[in-house]
Amino acid sequence: MKKSDFFKYILACVLFGSNGVVAGYIDLNSYEIVLLRTLIGSCFLLIIFLVKGERFTFHKHKKQFLYLCISGIAMGASWIFLYEAYARVGVSISSLLYYCGPVVVIALSPIVFKEKLFFNNIAGFVLVLGGIFAVNGNTSEACGDGFGFACGLLSAFTYAFMVIFNKKCKDITGLENSVLQLFISFVTVAVFTGAAHGFSMEIQHGDIVPILILGVINTGIGCYLYFSSIGKLPVRTVAVCGYLEPLSAVAFSVVILGETLSLLQIAGGILILSGAILSENSILKKRL
Repeated sequence: MKKSDFFKYILACVLFGSNGVVAGYIDLNSYEIVLLRTLIGSCFLLIIFLVKGERFTFHKHKKQFLYLCISGIAMGASWIFLYEAYARVGVSISSLLYYCGPVVVIALSPIVFKEKLFFNNIAGFVLVLGGIFAVNGNTSEACGDGFGFACGLLSAFTYAFMVIFNKKCKDITGLENSVLQLFISFVTVAVFTGAAHGFSMEIQHGDIVPILILGVINTGIGCYLYFSSIGKLPVRTVAVCGYLEPLSAVAFSVVILGETLSLLQIAGGILILSGAILSENSILKKRL
């Protein structure tokens, strides 16, 4: 394991964790933010892909490309739900709910991947459920919007579908995978935006810089760092360090945006992260 790969992965996780904070400075609707993010990010990754002299191979794997399309659609939907949750119930709570997604993947693995569930998986899932109820607490009353909490949960479930179908793309990998998936996500969000609201949007002068940061740095560079390093790191390192994303998201939201969490919600966050770690622990032992 090279130190450069490790630091690239850490930086990617921290960049992803700051997405909600950057989006907080953009005066646009959630779907408009996601539309611009996926457009700029996919264009940036495509440029990197072409500059590196790589070639597309997806046309040789039509069935896997179909799975990748479904995964990309799920990612677009997941981000729409997540950014709507950001706007309604805050970055910290939304990030914790979003990170229930990996546990949903593990819970569905016996059906989808024919993998056996261990006691750790079941116990972890129970902890996550308890954490969801604790994080919810009096969110609806405090924020006046139970729909935002529902959006956070839906972002987790659509995230799970994204991961499940992407795992079926065994021959479309690396940068090609991320370019195609991000572009498909853009098309998905564009269709939704056009059908539901039209493409007319007013971008204020003060929105330009955070939009570029979110699209180029957090999405384009972040995805490049992530996908160029994840395959070169040990599974345990990827799993453990991956928790920097939700932890940094909560830290950024508290320090920069001034969000506050009740003691019950903090306890719920601890339960969610603990349950996720416990759920993955048996899988890691099996792989190592």
